Amino acid sequence: MADRPALEMLLPEEAAKRLGSGPVDAGPYHDPAWFEDEREAVFRRSWIHVGHACEVPEPGCFIRRELEYARASLLIVRGKDGAIRAFHNVCTHRGTQLTQEAQGKRSTFSCRYHMWTFGADGALLSAPDFERFGLEKSACGLKQVHLEACAGLLFVNFAKQPDQSLREFLGDIADELELLPLSRTVEFDEYTFEIDANWKIYVDNFQENYHLRFIHPNTGAAAAGPENPLAYPTHYGFSGPHRGQTLWRNPSPPQLPPTLRMAMERGLKAAGRDGFPPRKTDFKLFPAMFVLGLASHMFTHTVYPISVNRTRGVIRFYWPNRATDASTRFAREFSVASVRDVHAEDRGVIEAGQGGLGAGVLDVIHFQDHEMLCRHLNEQVRLRVEALRAERNA
Repeated sequence: MADRPALEMLLPEEAAKRLGSGPVDAGPYHDPAWFEDEREAVFRRSWIHVGHACEVPEPGCFIRRELEYARASLLIVRGKDGAIRAFHNVCTHRGTQLTQEAQGKRSTFSCRYHMWTFGADGALLSAPDFERFGLEKSACGLKQVHLEACAGLLFVNFAKQPDQSLREFLGDIADELELLPLSRTVEFDEYTFEIDANWKIYVDNFQENYHLRFIHPNTGAAAAGPENPLAYPTHYGFSGPHRGQTLWRNPSPPQLPPTLRMAMERGLKAAGRDGFPPRKTDFKLFPAMFVLGLASHMFTHTVYPISVNRTRGVIRFYWPNRATDASTRFAREFSVASVRDVHAEDRGVIEAGQGGLGAGVLDVIHFQDHEMLCRHLNEQVRLRVEALRAERNA
């Protein structure tokens, strides 16, 4: 691992002193005007995870990504030079989207409307009667979006000129990510779901263990014990806008249900691991991405806001080898389904939270010491929205 931890780890009471206490404004969890400012101040100006390099393994391979927060459709393409670039899926003639395919492999992209044709590097190659436009082809290439990678993970930034590179944004976390199996990924499994809730209500659910005993009485049983019945983490970590936690290890965990134990054993095999790692990776990258390294799974969970009260979650499991037999394929699918079942238990209470907060009944909400990661996210978002509003006023 890195010579020093990527996060500054604090005891819960230390985190409370650092971040303060007291009620938090409930408005940002349902106010449409606040959400519009979040789109610009938080999401369009931050590095957002959109995929993995293994999805575009060869020149001409591409994936399309729909990002509602930016009102954008992106083409992420590997060029002949091996570089991966992101372009708006928009013909520079009259704005027609170039493709509706989710992924594929092409040497060129042609607009079906007037057949303007672009290369994998975004350059305009040809257009019928182009001499009648009085333009240079070099001025008509596809509009590019900043894209950078870390440990094979692809991130985009919609700022005209990002304040930080991706590595500067991630800080020491970048070094730890590159030590994980992520960079060796050759295949992945994915499931997505959309939920009727603000993105922060969604993210907060996965940043605290206060709810485990009540919402996950069976699947979360191993995380709790007599000395720690709510399975609170022992430490909370912070690095700039990013967060993390150290989970408490139950010295005498109860016997897991057979299906869960089978999932862990099969997942361990599917991940190509011969033992349990000495510690669990648990990063919460700003604004809305989780990177988790479990004994049986290496997965990411990325949250994308669709509207003030609608959110998409994309969960991906990464594998450093190919599933060449039915046993491995089954083991992976079993592991994915087991995690999906746990996430399904959360859905109802997340949407119920939106139903309550969206009614506007509460002026404030409350966070305790073991909900410090929620408080930290709230504070980081507030600082950026207030800075954007000050920028406008100036």
